[in-house]
Amino acid sequence: MTTAVDAPPIETRRWRGFFRRRPVLMRLLRHKAFLIGFILFGLVVLAAVFADLITTADPARISIRNRFKPPSLEHPLGTDNLGRSQLARIVHGARLSLAIGFAVVVLNAVFGVLLGAAAGYFRRFDNILMRATDALMAFPAVLLAIAIAAALGASSLTAAIALSVVYIPRTARIVRASVLVVRELEFVQAAKAMGASHVRILSKHILPNCMAPLIVQLTFIFAYAVLSEAVLSFLGLGAAPPTPTWGNIIAEGRQYMREAAWITLVPGLALALTVVGLNLLGDGLRDVLDPRLKVMQD
Repeated sequence: MTTAVDAPPIETRRWRGFFRRRPVLMRLLRHKAFLIGFILFGLVVLAAVFADLITTADPARISIRNRFKPPSLEHPLGTDNLGRSQLARIVHGARLSLAIGFAVVVLNAVFGVLLGAAAGYFRRFDNILMRATDALMAFPAVLLAIAIAAALGASSLTAAIALSVVYIPRTARIVRASVLVVRELEFVQAAKAMGASHVRILSKHILPNCMAPLIVQLTFIFAYAVLSEAVLSFLGLGAAPPTPTWGNIIAEGRQYMREAAWITLVPGLALALTVVGLNLLGDGLRDVLDPRLKVMQD
């Protein structure tokens, strides 16, 4: 029999009850890949949010006498060919790269869900919408994004639009596949028999049960968008200099690899850590939220 002395403190019991009511959160906290990805991506987000606190240097300020300075206490990540602080350019470039990735995720969440839900629920639209998505997916993603960005003109907005057009068909197919399964379940058929409207059935019964694969897909889309934005900026189809992005920083530094390798290596490392972190986050979410994997693990 547990005595009052042996009983755990009230705060401890509250936290235990919190986690017992949230088994998904517990599984995520126990998933090593998810935790590593969360830490890596969290560090990048914190650097972008608090860029002005990390460094007070102007990322666009040119100082010719300080060009090609190696990493030091004054310039922790060195300077570039124009004497600009690499630390300032990288943390401010993270803002734009993450903002474009987030915009692509939001557009995918909106239009990908709308197209996928329409194709999966209203079968008369299925063939038309899926053939259109097949046509877009027939092209390599980066090449199609380059073509769209080149046609619209180089800017951050066109990069976000181009990447959204590329990845929305993939999100739509994920949502469609989930809707096709959920729409045949008994509780959805019961809602139809009770006279519920299509909008209510989709919003209250079908789409909430499609969130798990959608969240996982959007996590990977974020990683693809950040990487593809760097490719577009590297080719001159993203934000125009002197606006810093990881892609154009790498592009400017590639011809100075012998004199100042840090100009290219540091933003490349930041890009790699971001993509790896997001992929580990997606792997963790997939392992925890996918019921088939859950059954296999149990």
